[in-house]
Amino acid sequence: MHNILIVSGTRPEIIKLAPVYHALREAPWARVQWLHTGQHAEMARQIFDCFDVTPDISLRRIGASLVEFSTGCRQQLDMVMQQQAWSLVIVQGDTESAFQGGLAAFYHRVPLAHVEAGLRTYNLNRPFPEEGLRQMISRLAQFHFAPTQGAEAALQAEGIADSKIHLTGNTVIDAQRWACKRHGIRRSVPGRGHLLVTVHRRENWGDDVAEICHAVAEIARQRPELEVLFPVHLNPVIQKPVNAILGGLPNVRLVPPLDYTQMQQALVDACLLLTDSGGLQEEAPTFGVPVLVLREETERPEAVQAGCALLIGAARPVIVRETLRLLTDTAAYTRMSQAGNPFGDGSASQRIVAALARSLADEAVALPELA
Repeated sequence: MHNILIVSGTRPEIIKLAPVYHALREAPWARVQWLHTGQHAEMARQIFDCFDVTPDISLRRIGASLVEFSTGCRQQLDMVMQQQAWSLVIVQGDTESAFQGGLAAFYHRVPLAHVEAGLRTYNLNRPFPEEGLRQMISRLAQFHFAPTQGAEAALQAEGIADSKIHLTGNTVIDAQRWACKRHGIRRSVPGRGHLLVTVHRRENWGDDVAEICHAVAEIARQRPELEVLFPVHLNPVIQKPVNAILGGLPNVRLVPPLDYTQMQQALVDACLLLTDSGGLQEEAPTFGVPVLVLREETERPEAVQAGCALLIGAARPVIVRETLRLLTDTAAYTRMSQAGNPFGDGSASQRIVAALARSLADEAVALPELA
């Protein structure tokens, strides 16, 4: 048996690691434990419940700042790594928890597997600090599970051996399919549905948030029959301009942040998504919802290349123009809504476990069948 430690800290990590965890629990050669760093607390509990996961190890969050959290996390991870012989550590994405998990594995000479490896903008300021963290994790990992051919190519260009890179698709699609089936998520509204808006990225703080809000307000005024659903991030930097600019509009519904199943329901009921989120760029195409990305660059260019997303930035005139165009140009809207999802087919977690089995299993094991 191989002792495998999954390390998570944030809501998106849990979503994308849950399918891997469930697949590993079915593997006869693996004994998997889940460690949660506490980077996200209440939001994390909701996601764990959604995916029927109970962490085996929960760290105590120390301090409010990222520096304090990182220091406390590192110390506690070091103690966990010393408690038993680990065969593998698995991290996902580009968070501080993922980096600390990778660093702990490196210092204890434990192989590291990186789920969703190879995402790049090559701009260390956008997104910050994620771009730097995921590049550093790639320097430490032995298993690179690339979600797309673009991510695979980025890793190859950085000199990582082909034998260490595995093209799997993105586990977020596995998670969507699992959750929709388990929780009965399906379209619940007649007609075209609402315009869904989310904003939270650090690089959009300040003037860009206000620009986005003014654009949404203009759209809402020009299209009074259109319902706008805007889950508002709890950060005061977002709360203040959103409420000041959009609070009085009758067809704009400002709501608290949605949990995972609520967001999937909001997506399936949407006609169009305006977002600066990375994860939602991956999820919306599953439901045929066109995405307007409120950023200057994206580490998920596959959505743009496939035609299901447009990269438009945060300038008010562009947001208004592109949104109204898609709401009125049936042909353009149909092309985007029918472009398909370039991020996977729902079998990524099975491919990950199959790759690990080939490398870690002491003897031949039956590899999982692909869906």
